[in-house]
Amino acid sequence: MTLRTWSKLLLLISLLGLLGFVARLINSELRSSKWQARHLSELDRELTFKLEPGASAAIRFPKTGPYDERLGYSKIPAFTQYLATHDYLITQQARISPKLARLADRGLSLAYSEKTQAGLDLLDCNDQSLYSERFPERSYKDFESVPRLLTDTLLFIEDRDLLTASYPQHNPAVNWGRFGKAVFDQALHVFDKSHQTPGASTLATQIEKYRHSPEGRTASPQEKLRQMASASVKAYLGGENTLAARREIMADYLNTVPLAAKPGYGEIDGLGDGMWAWYGRDFAEVNRLLDNKVGNDADPAQDDPGQLGSKAEAFKQALSLMIAQRRPSYYLREGAADLEQLTDSHLRVLAAAGVIPAALRDAALPVKLNLQQKSVSAPPISFVTRKAVTALRANLSGLLHVNHLYDLDRLDLTAATTMNGEMQREVTTVLRQLKTPANAKAAELYGHNMLSPGDDPGKLIFSFTLFERRGGANLLRVQTDNFDQPFDINEGARLNLGSTAKLRTLITYLEIIADLHQRYAGMTAEQRARVQVVKEDVLSQWALIYLAQAKDLALPPMLEAAMERRYSGSPGEAFVTGGGVQTFTNFESEENTKVMTIREGFQQSVNLVFIRLMRDIVRHYKFKMAGADPGAASLDDLSAAKRQEMLSRFADREGRQFMVRFYRKYHGKTPQEAQELLLENMHPVPARLATVFRSITPEADLQHFSAFMRKQFPKDGLSDAKLQALYVQYGPDKFSLADRGYIARIHPLELWLLGFMHQYPDATLTQTLDASRDARQDVYAWLFKTRNKNKQDKRIRQMLELEAFLEIGRDWRRLGYPFESLTPSYATAVGASGDRPAALAELMGIIVNKGMRLPLRKLQTLELAQGTPYETHFENSGPAAERLLPQEITDVVQRSLIDVVEGGTAKRLKGGLPSRHANGKPIGIGGKTGTGDQRFEVYAAGGRLISSRAVNRSATFVFFIGDRFFGTMTAYVHEPYAASYKFTSALSVQLLKSLTPTLLPMVEADASDTLLACRH
Repeated sequence: MTLRTWSKLLLLISLLGLLGFVARLINSELRSSKWQARHLSELDRELTFKLEPGASAAIRFPKTGPYDERLGYSKIPAFTQYLATHDYLITQQARISPKLARLADRGLSLAYSEKTQAGLDLLDCNDQSLYSERFPERSYKDFESVPRLLTDTLLFIEDRDLLTASYPQHNPAVNWGRFGKAVFDQALHVFDKSHQTPGASTLATQIEKYRHSPEGRTASPQEKLRQMASASVKAYLGGENTLAARREIMADYLNTVPLAAKPGYGEIDGLGDGMWAWYGRDFAEVNRLLDNKVGNDADPAQDDPGQLGSKAEAFKQALSLMIAQRRPSYYLREGAADLEQLTDSHLRVLAAAGVIPAALRDAALPVKLNLQQKSVSAPPISFVTRKAVTALRANLSGLLHVNHLYDLDRLDLTAATTMNGEMQREVTTVLRQLKTPANAKAAELYGHNMLSPGDDPGKLIFSFTLFERRGGANLLRVQTDNFDQPFDINEGARLNLGSTAKLRTLITYLEIIADLHQRYAGMTAEQRARVQVVKEDVLSQWALIYLAQAKDLALPPMLEAAMERRYSGSPGEAFVTGGGVQTFTNFESEENTKVMTIREGFQQSVNLVFIRLMRDIVRHYKFKMAGADPGAASLDDLSAAKRQEMLSRFADREGRQFMVRFYRKYHGKTPQEAQELLLENMHPVPARLATVFRSITPEADLQHFSAFMRKQFPKDGLSDAKLQALYVQYGPDKFSLADRGYIARIHPLELWLLGFMHQYPDATLTQTLDASRDARQDVYAWLFKTRNKNKQDKRIRQMLELEAFLEIGRDWRRLGYPFESLTPSYATAVGASGDRPAALAELMGIIVNKGMRLPLRKLQTLELAQGTPYETHFENSGPAAERLLPQEITDVVQRSLIDVVEGGTAKRLKGGLPSRHANGKPIGIGGKTGTGDQRFEVYAAGGRLISSRAVNRSATFVFFIGDRFFGTMTAYVHEPYAASYKFTSALSVQLLKSLTPTLLPMVEADASDTLLACRH
């Protein structure tokens, strides 16, 4: 050969050698992943994050993926917006490295050690657990705790090279052989649609898929590459040697693989929860069986058949779930038969490959898979022990706009609450023990005005709420009761809490006095002398007289003087209020003959004193709202325009009430059904029915009218001429709406409503009220005529009283009253309008805080995604305190509350709470009692009582302890038991007294050394 030929030959040999060397390098890399290990581990050292103060400007959050959605990571931006509206600010947030940010911007999921278990944690004020959920509930602690039988089986089925020790730097995210075959199969599938395309996913990419891919699916080749890239980066977080990471992948997969969902439980993730939900198996027992060596012996005759059978059943069930993960919603429901067949097939293959012993195969094949399709029943819980926690979860759910507690419990969230968990448990235990007569007697709950001999305390609900003023906020420490049902009497209903309403009435009265002081105190004596007020406005008259005689014109002495105004306790007067005439009684008959000060009436809780005080409050507002000339002596001096305005408002208000009532009566019925319902109770007279038909269907012709009338009067033989006369005579244009109602003997607005519903059958109540505005005024046209002056005055007085109570209601709601309206009656002063214990506690907080409303706080801090690149901490920062009452008023009220304890209806607590220490001072206490007796009463004509049914009975004590603590204690019993009890608020006072030993460790100033006190 020539030199040129030899040169070409050497070049070819060199190229072939180089190609072989490159191929060998590639083959080595595909097996060992050395290059990937070096470069990815170097990259991973720069993929860092740390928690720093304030919000991060460069944080990245995932946008989709079941894992990120379930744990709440993708929702943190929305949570931040929601929480900001409730004064929660970011105090700390994760800062991610630039390299980590760049990977996220390229579409990779962030690389960090992901949690296999997460859930909601609620902590108390001492960082002790109040509530904790973890999902999945059952899991392996680590790789070493997984039975070898399961790891060998899973490796054989899914990823045989995962735990190879030959290549310690192996990349577990990619199996190049399977990947190449999958690419080839996909190419063939383009030309032959019947060609199967099995996947190439390793366990690492499967985890990446069901955690971070949209809907947990691989929707495109690009998504598959993203999964592989993300899983590869995560595999080297611990360094070049991936053996520990691969073992963690194995455990993570078994702990989190999705296994469909079941009613009553929800999503099922992981083998542990899957065995429990689908087969009812105890996870610990399953693992004990699978770790058992039975079935592995060389001599099967030595095996215990019972043990082998149990192990075989557990293994087959676990194997079925490993297989079911491919199509869990199908295989675990309607595809159960296919799953059984596949599982048996896998048993044979596993035995043939030597993964499982033949004895285990033979024992497992006859076992039938009995998937449990029924709803999973959660273990029963006590509402008593969980009620406060449930309320906190509901509050948190509202803050985050998470619609279901199921979803809330699965967030990776730790919330620090203000609750005192130890105190909560202590108080709950005491209240539950009081349901037995022996314990109730030991707590001295039997006696005068309390439980009577034979009363069963087990029928009573005892409820307790305690707040602490601390750090510029009112912190909820205890909220509990002994009622083992979801109902929460603290916040869940409108209760008649009796004389606690006198506290609200007293504050309203003192606010009026303060307002009068501001109006008149700055005037000269001559200016005040020229002021004229309506005769009935006795509060304004008193203020002018006081200021004319007082030497000290400051507000505090005027408020003290106002407390000394006197009222009769006599029940002999009938009061025109609430649209009728009412009479009232005192609890103690000896009060009937007394004339006493407001201070004394409040201390002894005298009803008639506060009924008369409420009358003066209402009259003051009546004339203030009427806008009468300051010199007017009565309603006669109202201008004509003002009278017309008042009458128009009355007509509109009363008309609205009728319209709402009629709308509810006919709502949901067709026009024909509504008409038939109206006619059911009508005496059939041709003129009446003609008026009804012509008003409801004014567009109907004579033929339809005649058919209707002949149907109603089949035996009367109405002639055509008679029908035509009725049709013309009672047309809607012949009479006003009020006259047509009179002819038909029904309310004219009911007649109007049926006509409106005939035209607009789908109209809402709001649309109906808007459309009926003119009709409501027309119906009351008679009232505007001057010859009806006495009737006008009556309605004007009713309207003024209603508006006075609207104004009083606004004052009460400003101070936390929970309802939109008050019962427009003087009886509101003694509890007729209802209240809630929680709302009374809020009012007491304003008093304790010298007239300032401090923010009510139940949740202090929220920590989302701890230990992840998404970690975000929030803290409640507000709102700012708001002054609602002058301190001068709250000082007077607080002294009056102390009077109630020292010499009034709460004197069982006289002297305050005793100190735990020998030389310690008692802790001062004040409060207001109230007894509610809600009844359903039926009266005959003339006001005679026919029947009275006790609906519920309650006893409440709203209190403060020292200068930091306040709350409520309530005893409550509902029908049918309420009628058997005669207890008063003395019972709630004694209840609080019985809790004294439990409360003292927390409320004493030096109690910070005990677990019953709060560190924050």
